[in-house]
Amino acid sequence: MILALDTSSAIAVALVSETGEVLARRSEFNPRGHSELLSGLIQAALDEAGASGRDVERIVVGTGPAPFTGLRVGLMTARTLGHVWGVPVDGVCSLDALGASAAGEVTAVADARRKEVYWAAYRDGVRIAGPEVSAPGDVPVVGAVVGRGALLYPDAFPGAHEGDPDPALLVSVAARLRAEGAEPSTEPLYLRRPDVHGVPGA
Repeated sequence: MILALDTSSAIAVALVSETGEVLARRSEFNPRGHSELLSGLIQAALDEAGASGRDVERIVVGTGPAPFTGLRVGLMTARTLGHVWGVPVDGVCSLDALGASAAGEVTAVADARRKEVYWAAYRDGVRIAGPEVSAPGDVPVVGAVVGRGALLYPDAFPGAHEGDPDPALLVSVAARLRAEGAEPSTEPLYLRRPDVHGVPGA
């Protein structure tokens, strides 16, 4: 089975079989609770599926874009578990899960704070633009808009649909990328530097 997790928005975990069946899932929206909650959600999903780490053959993790702290917790957890369990770890842009949630053209939007959003555009689940960080009014919207971040700016994204990245959908994206010959990287997509990045003038 495959363990998938994403901490770019909600703290979300899914266990997926090799055939794509979702065996268990857990999620909680808590912007400041990543460190405290993620390991418990993983264990709860394993318990629901009647499994343990020995049953996991691959890990897929969302790489953002997202604020630094929450994203770092998810990536470090995935890399650590991959090392301990001796299994490969694939990284996938978190917005790709939103883009894969609907057919046709979709613009996926996440909160970037500082009155900005992260966004990417998709056609039939395949990314055609982004990911980038922009002011809400500067996003070149195509098709339907989905994502929790869009709801914060109704003037820029009227009719947007709420949504958080589903880690189970990251599994199918990772499989497609591997089939195309790509090696999904676990490098984080911060898209901008943290608020604190050194001593001024240094």
